Amino acid sequence: MTLKPISLERLSAVVWKEFIQLRRDRLTFAMMIGIPLIQLTLFGFAINSDPKHLPTALYSNDHSAFTRSLIKSLENSGYFVLTETPATEAEAQRLLALGEVQFVLSIPVDFTRRLLRGEHPSVLLEADATDPVAIGNAVMALNELTKSALRYDLKGSLGYLNSSPAPFELRVHKRYNPEGVTQYNIVPGLMGVVLTMTMMMMTGLAITREHERGTMENLLATPLRPLEVMLGKILPYVAIGYVQVAVILLMAWLVFDVPIIGSLLLLLACVLVFIVANLVVGITFSSIARNQTQAMQMSFFFFLPSILLSGFMFPFRGMPVWAQTLGELLPLTHFLRMVRGIMLKGNGVGETLPHLWPLLLFIAIVMIIGLKRYRRTLD
Repeated sequence: MTLKPISLERLSAVVWKEFIQLRRDRLTFAMMIGIPLIQLTLFGFAINSDPKHLPTALYSNDHSAFTRSLIKSLENSGYFVLTETPATEAEAQRLLALGEVQFVLSIPVDFTRRLLRGEHPSVLLEADATDPVAIGNAVMALNELTKSALRYDLKGSLGYLNSSPAPFELRVHKRYNPEGVTQYNIVPGLMGVVLTMTMMMMTGLAITREHERGTMENLLATPLRPLEVMLGKILPYVAIGYVQVAVILLMAWLVFDVPIIGSLLLLLACVLVFIVANLVVGITFSSIARNQTQAMQMSFFFFLPSILLSGFMFPFRGMPVWAQTLGELLPLTHFLRMVRGIMLKGNGVGETLPHLWPLLLFIAIVMIIGLKRYRRTLD
C-alpha cells in the first residue's frame, strides 16, 4: 500500500477553515488568550507564601516608652502592622475570632515596673493559627525581637538589663490550631473547593444540554417561567451537594481528626447558601453559553481565580490589595472563613453573619443576570 502525497492546497484549506471557526467562536478564542494571562498575573504578582504587614490588635494596660519601643520593633520587622486597639480583652478575642486581625498583642499593666526590677516580665502574642503558613515566618521573626526591641532604651544605669537572658519574654500562643496541623486548614477548605467545582460545572451544562439534545423546545412550549426553570434545574443538585458535604465531614472526623467545635446546624446552613451560590453561577453560565463546551470554559474561567484568590492554596493576606479586592468578590473566600471559623474557632451566628450576607448578595445579583440572559427562543 502506497501512501499518497499530502496536498498543501487541501491542507491549507483545512487550516484556514479552523482559523475561521476560531474567529466565529470568540469565547473559546478569548479563553485561549485569557487563561494564560490570568495564570501569569496571579502567579507572578498575587501569589505570595510569605505574607507581611499582618493586621495586629494591641491590648495594652501599660503605656510607657518601653511598650512603644516594643510595638515599633514589631512593626519594623515587616510582619506586623497595628490596626486595632481594643479597650477590653473580650473585644480583642472577638477580633481574632472574626478574622479581622491575625495577632493580638497583650501587654500587662505591670510590664514597665517588672522590667525595671529585672523580673523579665512576659508579653503575650496570640496568633490566629487556622492557616499555619500565614503566620509561620512572622512567628520565626520573633526569635531575635526580645533581644533587640529595647536595646536603645536600656542604657546607662539600665544597661545591665540588656545582658542575657533577654529583658522580657515574648510568649506566642497559637490559637485554634496550636500544633500547626495542615489538615485542619486544608480539609475544611476542600469542602468549598469540591462544591465549587462540582456544583458549578454540573449546572453549567444544564440548559446548554437541553439545546444540544433538542429538548429545549419542549421547555419553551410549556408555561414555565425563567425563574421556575432555573430553580428546577438547581434544586436536585442541592441534595447532591449535601451528600458530598456528608462524605467530606465524615472523612474529616474519622480519618483526619479535624475538630468541629461550633454548631453543626449552623455549618450546614452556611453550606446551603454556598451551594446555591455556585449553582446560580453555573445556571447563569449555562443560560449565556451557546453550547456545553462554552459552558465548561466559562466554569473553568471562574474556578481558577476562585481557588487561587480565596485563601485556599495561599495566604489571603499575602496577596496585594487589588488581588484581595477580587478575592472578596468570590463566594469561596467567604465560605472558607465561615467553615474554618465554625469548625476550628467555634464561631456562632454573630461571627458568621459578616461573611454570610456577601454570599446572599452574590446570589441575588447573579440570579438577576441569569434571568435577564435566559433565552425564551431557540435563536
